[in-house]
Amino acid sequence: MSTISTYRQISSNLSKWQAIEAKKPEVSVATKYFQDNIGKVKSAQDLINNPRLFNYAMTAFGLGDRTYAKGLMKQVLQQGVTSSKALANKLNDPNIQAFAKAFDFVDNGASTTSSSALVSNVVSRYTENALETDQGQQNPGVQLALYFKQKASSVTSVYGILADKNLLTVVQTALGISPLTRAQPVDTQYRLLSQKLNVKDFQDPKKLDAFISRFAAMYDVNSNNSTSSSSTGSSAANAILLGASDGVVGIDQSLLLQVAGLRASAYFA
Repeated sequence: MSTISTYRQISSNLSKWQAIEAKKPEVSVATKYFQDNIGKVKSAQDLINNPRLFNYAMTAFGLGDRTYAKGLMKQVLQQGVTSSKALANKLNDPNIQAFAKAFDFVDNGASTTSSSALVSNVVSRYTENALETDQGQQNPGVQLALYFKQKASSVTSVYGILADKNLLTVVQTALGISPLTRAQPVDTQYRLLSQKLNVKDFQDPKKLDAFISRFAAMYDVNSNNSTSSSSTGSSAANAILLGASDGVVGIDQSLLLQVAGLRASAYFA
């Protein structure tokens, strides 16, 4: 199955897929431990000191690859999110901000983890992350598409895209921008992306879906999936790209050359 067809199959019935994922032994065991023990956590230090709870919470918010940064995350939690000078806000990472807002020990104190809403939120996020990871083992493009669907609508600026490597990968792929641009200064990347998209569009479900469809089509083209499947797959990818009339992103000659299978030397100016 192509990236777009698999993504749509899952996203159209996400609750069902999450329910299936939640029943898997490795997910259910980790979740039960979290549910049974998170109420015992009364401070940021308590959370950091319990590796199983800390890893579960970090993974739930897309920070599983940064569980080693205990010192940094302790400062994030101890400073809260109210002040614009708080580390969670200064880092400009939407995942860290969401983590700090959920575990807001500064404003809510010891009662933070007694909230059923918190537990439900974290468990849902963890299950979604597990689903994305499982799908990624079969097709990394599907994992990226699902991740983008969950995270993009909460991004408030282009810097939020730049701060998240997964979001940036999706955007660069969809817009035909070389990943080598990551070596450029952040401000230069900001100006480039700001010319190509408006992050407010991601708050519109139709525009968000159109952008993800565009990414999925380009992902398959770039991965030569269309060649290995059939010419029909290639035509489907072309149709998605050429039919994008949502106004999120225009199509220029360099992108058409890419879709045709040519290696254009230039990309979006």
